[in-house]
Amino acid sequence: MLTRYTHNNVTWIDLESPTKEEVHKVMEEYLIYPIVAEELLMPTMKPKVDVYDNYIYIILHFPAFRHTHGSEQNQEVDFIVGKDFIITTRYDTIDPLHKFSKVFEVNSILDKSGIGKHAGYIFFFMIKKLYKALEHELEYIDDALETIEFDIFSGHEKEMVVSLSIVSKDLLNFKQALRLHRDVLESFEIAGLKFFGNLFSHEIKSIIGEYYRINSTIGAHIDSMRELRETNNSLVSTKQNEVMKVLTIMAFVTFPLSLIASIFGMNTDYLPIVGYTNDFWIVMSVMLIFTISIFILFKYKKWL
Repeated sequence: MLTRYTHNNVTWIDLESPTKEEVHKVMEEYLIYPIVAEELLMPTMKPKVDVYDNYIYIILHFPAFRHTHGSEQNQEVDFIVGKDFIITTRYDTIDPLHKFSKVFEVNSILDKSGIGKHAGYIFFFMIKKLYKALEHELEYIDDALETIEFDIFSGHEKEMVVSLSIVSKDLLNFKQALRLHRDVLESFEIAGLKFFGNLFSHEIKSIIGEYYRINSTIGAHIDSMRELRETNNSLVSTKQNEVMKVLTIMAFVTFPLSLIASIFGMNTDYLPIVGYTNDFWIVMSVMLIFTISIFILFKYKKWL
């Protein structure tokens, strides 16, 4: 699907899962190289920046867990940024770009925002929106970590092993998706200054600053997750040790009793006590006294 927006002589072409005909039309209109046009037809695995005579070609991937509309958790956006045009290609409905398109249609709002006179500023506002959406994704992970912390100290340590693994996987995917953003944005900084001039340097540095802020938040969440995992593992180990302690004590107590019962169950001609009046209760009393003595010993040794 091809959608066209125009503001202050700057045109934005938005392509969602484009067809060959749509890509060919854009290629002819804006003199896009065939090798670039071909890449617009399908997702690309790695982010990159390529500089051409009349535009800069940028590929970025943005993680999405709550706001994805497809099966993929990494949403790709291709940007072709020229002086007076910008072309975006995506293969899923990306909420930040959809919201930005609504704002872009209202020219009066853009006029008040000082959006700038070339397409580089459009790219700047798009990236700001996309990184802002990543904050909402990280808020979801932050809420999950708070819930896990509460459940850990509410006695649900075993269940939290799985929950911590899920959050760890999400954070790992998040970090991997943004891993190459720094290199891409630093390359864009060099190319952007040559293409748009030094007046655009503030916006480029602001984009890079947004990346570092998101990356710092991810690092903080990873540290929190690791601390919670260590705490949870310690609590699980402590509970397991308590169970093993109880089982060991029970085994230690019951073994002598079993031994006494086995002795008096021997098929021999003579057994002490056996045959006397109340012999059963005498044997049971001996067992009870032995059991109480063991518990007193454990208490004295502070094993209980």
